[in-house]
Amino acid sequence: MQQDGFLCTECWNKTPFIERPYCERSGVPFEHDLGDGLLSPDVIANPPVWNKARAVARYEDGPARQLVHRLKYGDRLELARNMGAWMARAGAEVLTGADVLVPIPLHRRRLFSRRFNQAAQLADAVSKVCGVPADPLALARVKPTVPQVGLTRAQRADNVQGAFRAPDEARPRIAGRRVVLIDDVMTSGATANACARVLLRAGAAEVDLLVFARVVTRV
Repeated sequence: MQQDGFLCTECWNKTPFIERPYCERSGVPFEHDLGDGLLSPDVIANPPVWNKARAVARYEDGPARQLVHRLKYGDRLELARNMGAWMARAGAEVLTGADVLVPIPLHRRRLFSRRFNQAAQLADAVSKVCGVPADPLALARVKPTVPQVGLTRAQRADNVQGAFRAPDEARPRIAGRRVVLIDDVMTSGATANACARVLLRAGAAEVDLLVFARVVTRV
């Protein structure tokens, strides 16, 4: 990986980019192309609150994971520009016709310790490419949560229950709008579900999800 955030040829070839065929809703890739419009078994069994999700790459050991970690934990904010450009391409379907980008917020304690929200950095970068405005204040994280790593699906959902709200002053900016949630990584989708539920209750017309990387269980 080069210092400026671009991938060298070797890293590019090692990056597990997500391409069709994939589930029309979750964006999880299929092993085989079985036709357009198919849904994954997980989406059928556990329908998400959001409408569609798209991601650049699988979150595995390798360049995609390294980029996420360097941005989030290494204060490499310059990486957000290229990561956001890749997200804009991968998420063109959900960005077309979108009204606002909403980064998934951090709780104020975590924001204070980290000094920046990586999702907000990515939302700003995506916005610069696609022209859809980003609104980092449309959602607030009002309850501190434990890290989701190692939790079951049910525990993840419980962990983020009641963790988000739409401030009263932000509701007019959400009502009737097509919203695209922005985050760095998607695992079970519990956090995105909690945020989408709050946005829909605040009057959003539709909520989609765009992330840089996602954990994938092959189907």
